[in-house]
Amino acid sequence: MKYFKFLIAFCFISLLFSCGGDDDICDSGEGTPRMKFSFLTEASGKERTVDSLFVAVDYGSGKVQLGAQTNITSRVVPLRVDNSPYTDVYFKVRTNGAESKVRVNYTTKSSYVSPGCGIKINYENLNSVLDPTTTTPVKSIEAGQNFIENENKTNLYLLF
Repeated sequence: MKYFKFLIAFCFISLLFSCGGDDDICDSGEGTPRMKFSFLTEASGKERTVDSLFVAVDYGSGKVQLGAQTNITSRVVPLRVDNSPYTDVYFKVRTNGAESKVRVNYTTKSSYVSPGCGIKINYENLNSVLDPTTTTPVKSIEAGQNFIENENKTNLYLLF
């Protein structure tokens, strides 16, 4: 009986010390940031609200539809996390409407965050090119911040 109490006390104390912290949760914005797109009017250069925007991204295995959003002034889009030096992003304002292709070129830099988050990828030297054969609905583009460190700053302006 004496050994049984000792065994239970040992198991209880081991259980208390084995509980880990909240290191396995990555919800404080430490993960790989997404690219922020904002919208401007081509004539005036002022911020514009887009009635509806459909976004698709080619992550290397074909286009993935990210869905539509309505009445927005900006949109964040995740980029590729493999070793590709670019990501193709497609924009349209109607379900069956014309589609504009923007190729986002970059270099990546990886950094270890934590056991729960793993590796964070930062994008540097952003350079975006609008496909000249698809100039509707996006008429042109303007560069913003040329690196992605977080999702607070606009990286690319789309002119409609």
